[in-house]
Amino acid sequence: MRNHNPYRYPILNYYPDVAGMMKTLSQNDAFARSAPMVYAVVTSVDEQGKPNALGVSWVTRTSFDPFLMLISIDHSRYSHAGIRKNREFVINYPGPDQKKGAWVCGTTTGRNTDKTKTSGLVFIKSEKVRPPTIDGATVAFECQVISEFETGDHTIFIGKVVATRGNPEDERHLYVTSQFQLYPLDNTLEESEP
Repeated sequence: MRNHNPYRYPILNYYPDVAGMMKTLSQNDAFARSAPMVYAVVTSVDEQGKPNALGVSWVTRTSFDPFLMLISIDHSRYSHAGIRKNREFVINYPGPDQKKGAWVCGTTTGRNTDKTKTSGLVFIKSEKVRPPTIDGATVAFECQVISEFETGDHTIFIGKVVATRGNPEDERHLYVTSQFQLYPLDNTLEESEP
């Protein structure tokens, strides 16, 4: 029996050469147009055991069973070495009222500043991992690193979620725009025709 190949003809033969409304963009322009992106604060413990917090937007769920999430961290970030050594992190999704503190976590380095003291956020003991959780976050995922791999100038850390907590009073969390502004989105959808 012959293998069935649904792409036995080159796909480009089916489409016109004219670009229409599509134009070539620089990588930076193209990436900026993908905003807004979710904004999270990843808490970790540094190589000396001191807690740290880092603002990130490259975070996602990767598996239902087991429950896995990933974060992508630049090699130069202070949190990188601590996560690699201690193999734990917490993904915190701050609520709208935590916007200012979340921004501090994303714009200052833990090398020179203890963000758990200067951000204005309240950090509490996590249930199953050493890095702290942000009290009042919309949701927090405590993770143990089960795998990592390098992708250019970042490392992807895959974490098995070992505990979850959240703020039942507010389901909103923060997003970041291409102009590096934080804002919440309402979790309401208007009825519309398909």
